Amino acid sequence: LAQKYDPQKEAELRTWIESVTGQQIGPDFQKGLKDGVILCELMNKLQPNSVRKINRSAQNWHQLENLSNFIKAMASYGMNPVDLFEANDLFESGNLTQVQVSLLALAGMAKTKGLQSGVDIGVKYSEKQQRNFDEAKMKAGQCVIGLQMGTNKCASQSGMTAYGTRRHLYDPKNQILPPMDHSTISLQMG
Repeated sequence: LAQKYDPQKEAELRTWIESVTGQQIGPDFQKGLKDGVILCELMNKLQPNSVRKINRSAQNWHQLENLSNFIKAMASYGMNPVDLFEANDLFESGNLTQVQVSLLALAGMAKTKGLQSGVDIGVKYSEKQQRNFDEAKMKAGQCVIGLQMGTNKCASQSGMTAYGTRRHLYDPKNQILPPMDHSTISLQMG
């Protein structure tokens, strides 16, 4: 997992988080986010009052609570559960790749929801396009027989042989005569 961690994406995430929050992460990305304060501030910028209490204490319990509140806020923001990381992934450096994937997905979700930032990061999610057809259009589609249903106008199985049967190198239907004996090698055989 550590090999999948992308330092270039880390630099892009650092720039994005710092531009949205207005706070500096510091030289070490993981240590700067470990206490969860900047992440909670980020969620409050993306969705106001999503993290009500931010603990600024240096105790491990408070830092883990910040990370837990951040993850809950990401879920309520509309993130997919598979895109979320666990608090220990960041706190104990267990899976920094998953943290990076989660933050990139959060940036994409923010872009989808219309956040304008100076950094172009994350993939914008597609929007659902609802189609509404009237009753006449729906009934017209029931009369069409798709090619998956089968047709006699296209390819057929003529000329196919059953499994296990021999394929002859001569065709009596096309006036190609069989070889005179077994010692004659025709040009078809090479």
